[in-house]
Amino acid sequence: MPYQHILVAVDLTDECDPVMKRAVALAASTQAKLSTVHVVEPMAMAFGGDVPMDLSMLQQQQFDQAKERMHQFTLSYPQVSVSENHLVYGQPRQEIHRLANEQGCDLIIVGSHGRHGLALLLGSTANDVLHGAPCDVLAVRLQKTE
Repeated sequence: MPYQHILVAVDLTDECDPVMKRAVALAASTQAKLSTVHVVEPMAMAFGGDVPMDLSMLQQQQFDQAKERMHQFTLSYPQVSVSENHLVYGQPRQEIHRLANEQGCDLIIVGSHGRHGLALLLGSTANDVLHGAPCDVLAVRLQKTE
């Protein structure tokens, strides 16, 4: 059965263009609904001596910048309606899984650098999303940058 609703996790860098192009092509071939999500990660609480620093202003600036980048990104992909673009705050794995559940998505598409060994242990959003996903996950291989 063809996919009905595809959720594309984007990091809003130039590297996500091949991911979106693959998602747009797949959605067009199956007449699937296409949604995007960008997750703004929380800043860790920083301590200056014994006094905790308030990072709320920096966090808000980070969110505002992501909102503007998401707006610019969506102009490049008119296939995705503005109402289907999600900008959320939290941990990428949990938020992508939550949104996929809420929206009834049957495929999540993420970009992957195909890291292994120590680079994989140090973190990979694609790997995190794969584990425990509520639906199929397609990892689009990204070209390595020198």
